[in-house]
Amino acid sequence: MNKEQIKGTAKNVAGKVQEGAGKMVGSTEQQLKGLEKQITGKAEKRVGDVKELVQDAKQIAKDAVK
Repeated sequence: MNKEQIKGTAKNVAGKVQEGAGKMVGSTEQQLKGLEKQITGKAEKRVGDVKELVQDAKQIAKDAVK
């Protein structure tokens, strides 16, 4: 697991909490900010996923050459 995956997951969770809090107090603005955080977090995690896949592919290629 890399930094982007961890930060993305944390941001997604924080967004869910913020969205839920917005629902509880009836704040559409907070709900939308929470949704925005979730989207950003998911995108950031996906970037981390891709980086990890590339790293794994490099290792496989390196091992195949040996």
